[in-house]
Amino acid sequence: MIEEIKNLRKEIAGTEITNEETLEAFRLKFLSRKGLIQTMFARMSEVPQEERASVGKAMNEVKQQAEDKFRKGKDSLTQATATQLRATDDITLPVAPAYAGSLHPLTQTVNEMKDIFFRLGFDVAYGPEIEDDFHNFTALNFPPDHPARDMQDTFFVQKSGKENAEDLVMRTHTSPVQIRLMKETTPPIRSIIPGRVFRNEAVTAKSYFQFNQMEGLFVDEKVTMGELIETLVMFAKMMYGEHVKYRVRPSFFPFTEPSIEMDVWWGSDFDGQWLEILGAGMVDPNVFKAVDLDPEKYTGYAFGMGVDRIAMLRYGIDDIRILYENDIRFLNQFTG
Repeated sequence: MIEEIKNLRKEIAGTEITNEETLEAFRLKFLSRKGLIQTMFARMSEVPQEERASVGKAMNEVKQQAEDKFRKGKDSLTQATATQLRATDDITLPVAPAYAGSLHPLTQTVNEMKDIFFRLGFDVAYGPEIEDDFHNFTALNFPPDHPARDMQDTFFVQKSGKENAEDLVMRTHTSPVQIRLMKETTPPIRSIIPGRVFRNEAVTAKSYFQFNQMEGLFVDEKVTMGELIETLVMFAKMMYGEHVKYRVRPSFFPFTEPSIEMDVWWGSDFDGQWLEILGAGMVDPNVFKAVDLDPEKYTGYAFGMGVDRIAMLRYGIDDIRILYENDIRFLNQFTG
C-alpha cells in the first residue's frame, strides 16, 4: 500500500493543470467521491493492523497534496482570467456585495473527527435513516420491554402492533449500521459511522429531537478493552489537545459488555466540570450471535459520541438549538 501511495504522489505531482478542463479532470480523477484517493481510503481494511497508523498518515498527506494542487491551480486560473482595469473604468463605483459561504460548524466538526479516525486506521460506513426493529433494537440486544422502544423515545414511521411483524422507526442511533457491517463483511472490520439520529425528546438548550452521532466499530480476533481505551484517549488528545484532562468510568449499554463512558474536564482547574463525550464497550456476545459471528472466535469494541456535544464544547456553544436555526449571524462566525 505504501508503494501505491508513493506512485499516486508522483502521478499527482506530474499532472499539469492548464485550463478549466484539466482542472475538472484533476478533481474527478483524484478528489471526487469515486476518485483514486477516496478509493484508496476505502481499502484501509486490507492494511495489516500494525501498519495502519503509518499508512493512514501517508494517505492523509497525499490527500493534502492533491487538495493543495487543486486549490493552487484554481487560484492561478482565476487570476489569469481576471478582468484588467481600463482607463475608462470608474473605480469609485461601489463594489457589488460578495457573500462568502462556509461549512456549518457541525460539518467542520465531523470532518475533523473523520480526519482523526482516518489517521487511526478507520474507514467510513453509512446506512439508512429509516430502520426496522431488528437492526435498530433486537440485534443490538435490546429486550422487548426496554424503555427505548416506547413512543416517548422513538419516532415510529410504521408501528404494526402485530406479533412477529416489523416496526419501522427513524433510527435512534447509528448502531444499526454496525449490524449491517457485521452481517455483510467478514472481519476484520474497522469503521466509523457518522450520521443523523432521531429521538422523541423535548427541545431544550441541551436536547433536540435530532442530532448527529459518530460511532466506531472494530471487530477482529483478540481485540481487547485496552485497545479500546487507548483509541479513545488518542482521540481525546488529538481533538482537545495533548494536555486534555479525561476520565473513563464504568457504565451500561445493552449492546456492549463491559461498558464505559469517557468524560473530559471543561473549564478552568478551579471552575469547571466533567462533561461526558462518549459511551463505549466491548461488543456483547449476543450481538455477535445476532449477526452469525462466532463470539468464541471474534471480539470487538464499539463506541459512540455525539457530534453536537463535541461541537458545542469545541466552539463554546451553550444552546444546541443554535446549531439548527440557520441564523446567518451565527454561521458567519465560521467563515474562513
